[in-house]
Amino acid sequence: MLDADMRPSCSLFLALVTCSLVSEGMRNGVGALSGLRVSVWKSYGHDRLYVNRSDGEKVAWLDRRTGYLQLLVEEQRDAVLDALAPYLTALPGPVAHKALRFEDDLARNRPGDALQEKVDELTPGFWRWALARLSGRRLEVDSWRTGLAGERRVGEELERLVRRGWRVLHSIPLAGNVDIDHVLIGPGGAFCFNTKCHRGARVWVGDDSVRIGGQSYPYVRKSRAEARRASAALTRACGFPVEVQPVLAFVAVAELQVVPSLRDVRVLQERDIAAFKYLETGWRPDKAELVYAAARNRHTWVRP
Repeated sequence: MLDADMRPSCSLFLALVTCSLVSEGMRNGVGALSGLRVSVWKSYGHDRLYVNRSDGEKVAWLDRRTGYLQLLVEEQRDAVLDALAPYLTALPGPVAHKALRFEDDLARNRPGDALQEKVDELTPGFWRWALARLSGRRLEVDSWRTGLAGERRVGEELERLVRRGWRVLHSIPLAGNVDIDHVLIGPGGAFCFNTKCHRGARVWVGDDSVRIGGQSYPYVRKSRAEARRASAALTRACGFPVEVQPVLAFVAVAELQVVPSLRDVRVLQERDIAAFKYLETGWRPDKAELVYAAARNRHTWVRP
């Protein structure tokens, strides 16, 4: 169980309803009881209210188009809401986000960070490595390195979408010492990427499993399960339904065949990721930013 100050505050939709606006004296920016000052800022397409202390220190800001509320000083939550109340007529219920601590911001993660830790752990000393190579034996770390290369390759392709309005996160840690390879959020919705690297392989993907070289793998079921888990976490954190679609991405394969009946899981090769730049499903930028703000918080994902 997380302490109260560790729970993702973005999960709280605050029901702020005011019957009417107060006098112009209140609307000019001064919260008489709280000692906070509210100022209006409109520029570059934004319409925001900034809440400052009397000495000018910023305490919070509110996007009046979306109802997104960024709390910079959590202890001032009640005072901030009191100061903003006169401005909230006809606004959607704000979603309050605490400023992320550096160590909780998943935007810092690089593709394959989780696998890199495993590679570092399993990498043998020089003589053991040399003996394995001379004898032609594969080391356990080799398969992890292959997976790491695959995640980095897919990560590179996903990062190219950022200039087209998409947001990307990598190596999202979940409870149970597992992780999601990549999460993509943007104009086309939210997607959970499960990356698999099988160099030169011929891959057949069915409704529930994958066959490679006569061996079966549960990649399709795993992709569905990860997407359901991601959807539950983001819905809980944001306070509104967030559908996350599963994507199974293969790297460096020679051939990829997918049965036509498989429709709920996108299956593609890394070179196909560029097509996401043309995908739009009606997600406005403000909604994508709200979901991304929740997704980048480590504590959004730690609940089982």
